[in-house]
Amino acid sequence: MSQSRREFLNQLGLTAAGIGLSSVLPTQSFAHMPAKKFNFDISLAEFSFAGDLFSGKMTNMDFPARAKNDFGINVLEYVSMFFNDKHTDQAYLKELKQRCDDLGMKNNLIMVDGANIADLDATKRQQAVEAHRPWVEAAKFLGCSAIRVNLGDSSKALSGTPDDPADEAAKAAADGYHKLLEYAAKSNINVIVENHFGNSTNIDWLVGILKQVNMPNAGLLPDFGNFCMQRSKPETNDIKGVMGTKCIKEYDRYEGVKKMMPYAKGISAKTHKFDAKGNETETDFRRMFQIIKDAGFSGYVGVEYEGGIMSMYNPTGGYLSTADGIKATKSLLERVRTELA
Repeated sequence: MSQSRREFLNQLGLTAAGIGLSSVLPTQSFAHMPAKKFNFDISLAEFSFAGDLFSGKMTNMDFPARAKNDFGINVLEYVSMFFNDKHTDQAYLKELKQRCDDLGMKNNLIMVDGANIADLDATKRQQAVEAHRPWVEAAKFLGCSAIRVNLGDSSKALSGTPDDPADEAAKAAADGYHKLLEYAAKSNINVIVENHFGNSTNIDWLVGILKQVNMPNAGLLPDFGNFCMQRSKPETNDIKGVMGTKCIKEYDRYEGVKKMMPYAKGISAKTHKFDAKGNETETDFRRMFQIIKDAGFSGYVGVEYEGGIMSMYNPTGGYLSTADGIKATKSLLERVRTELA
C-alpha cells in the first residue's frame, strides 16, 4: 500500500539522519538491523469455482464451506453473478452471513460485474451508479471491506468490440466512479477497480483515473492475468467464445503491477497452468511478488484459478481440476511468501 505523506516525510527524515550518523557510528550498528519482513494473507476468489457454479454443481451458499473445509482458506471474495440477483434479498444475505459466522469466515470483497459506471451517456452512467448502490449495502451487511467494479462495458469485451475512445472514457469513468465512491464512503466501503478489459488494461489510463478521483476509499485490484489490450474476435458471444480468443497485444504485466501498487487495496493472483515444479507458466510469481514486497504491500492476496472453467471448453488443454488448481495456487503463494519473508 502507498505510504501517507506524513509517513513518507518521517521516513525521509530518518533516512537523512542515518546518512549523517553513518560517519560516526560503526558499520556493525547497521549490519545487525533486521530486514523488512514481508507477509500477506491468502483469500479465495469465488470465480475459481466458476465451472462448478455455472454447471449447477455448486451454489453461492456453498462457497464458504468449500473454502474452509476443502482448502483451509477463511477469507472470501464473492462474484456478483453468482448471487443470482438476490443481493437485495435480506433473508438470503442473512443466511449467507450466518453460514460464514458459523464457520468463522471473513467476507472481504464482492466483485461486481454490472452496468457501466463509465458509460459515455450521462443518464445511463447515473443509472449504473445507482444500480451499484445495493451492492455497497450488501457488502456492508456481509462485513466486506470493498466491492470491485469495472470502468467499461463488459459486453464489448465479450463481443470483441473496441472500447470507447480513451479520452472520453476517462472523463466519464472519473465522474461515475467518483459518485459511487462518495456513496460508498458513507458506509465505510472501498470501491476498487481491476485491470479487466478494454481501456482498463492500459495501466497508464487506469492510474490516471485514480489520480483524478483522489478519494481515500478508491483503489486498485491488480490482476496478474488481465493485461491483454487487444484480443482476437471471439467466435461466440459468451464465456466460451472469450476463452477461445488469443491475445494480440499485451501490457507488460510486471510493469503494470508495479504502477498499480501505490493504489492497491488487494491482489488477484490469477493462475491457469503449472509446470512440474509447481510454478505458474504465464507469470513468474517470485518476480511479481518481489515487486509487491518492494511496494510495502501486506493485505489480502486472492487465489483465482481459472483453469477449472477453461478445461470445460478445452478438456485436453492440460489444466488441473478446480480443486487441484486452487491447491496449487495456494501452495505457490505460501512458497513465495516464505522465500521473500
